[in-house]
Amino acid sequence: MTEKHECKIIADASKQNWVDAYAPEMVQPYLKLSRVDRPIGTWLLLFPCWWAVALASGHGQLPDAFLLVCFAIGAFVMRGAGCTLNDIADRNFDGMVERTRKRPIPSGQVSVRQAVFWLAVQCLVGLLVLLQFNLPAIIVGAASLVLVAIYPFAKRFTYWPQFFLGLAFNYGALLGWVSQTGSLSWTAVILYVGGISWTLGYDTIYAHQDKEDDILIGVKSTALKFGNKTTDWLFGFYLVTLLSLTLCGWLSDLSVLFYIGIAGAGAHLLWQIRYLDIDNSDRCLMLFKSNKIFGAIVLFAIVAGNFQILD
Repeated sequence: MTEKHECKIIADASKQNWVDAYAPEMVQPYLKLSRVDRPIGTWLLLFPCWWAVALASGHGQLPDAFLLVCFAIGAFVMRGAGCTLNDIADRNFDGMVERTRKRPIPSGQVSVRQAVFWLAVQCLVGLLVLLQFNLPAIIVGAASLVLVAIYPFAKRFTYWPQFFLGLAFNYGALLGWVSQTGSLSWTAVILYVGGISWTLGYDTIYAHQDKEDDILIGVKSTALKFGNKTTDWLFGFYLVTLLSLTLCGWLSDLSVLFYIGIAGAGAHLLWQIRYLDIDNSDRCLMLFKSNKIFGAIVLFAIVAGNFQILD
């Protein structure tokens, strides 16, 4: 086994994750199906929800704590459900990729039937969370299941599976807004577009870890499509993200504190682009994970922007 492949196996989950360290052995495969050992995906799913709730809160208001908690629980279980569905769909592919061949289904720790049952349990919890919202939000949230179902199969027919991931992962921008206001607005739609562009950036970075294996097994990604021009595409994606967020702040009449925060978020994205090495799997993973910092900066910028420095 090459040194590069050794790094890729390690990159699938930290050996110091709490699931391996503390969870009972019998439940470890199910927690790994849900990627509980890798929480970054939950953060990336959660932040667009929190951004929207904070944006819709209004001047002088902190985000609704109940909604923030509901979205945190919902993001946790629905990200787990999405990963479980993805592993069911990719069970044959995962067995051929060094980084994923030890996942619960291809390694035989969990059967497909058991994985389907676990998927149903997570979806049920997600439904219970969704029912805590207002009726418009319930309707909007239910519609997202179409996007969740499409994504696992996108890499079979398009070089843009990251776009479909963006559609699903940033849907919380719409749901968060509706849960707070009871209706959609252009601000929510623009926030959604910015989130999709953000996902296209960070998941392209992530996809560079698997590009050699993807070629061998015949699946597609933006990493393969962009190749050595990845940094140019990232600049474009992240520029759209920052412009969208800035426009949302302007439409919401946020204070100068918001723009200061967005400048810091932009500096972080620029650092990602400058530091990227598409042939270094460890660096790609590190930069991908760093997007939770970007998400947190944007959240704080929105919350701060709802308050004026001087009354």
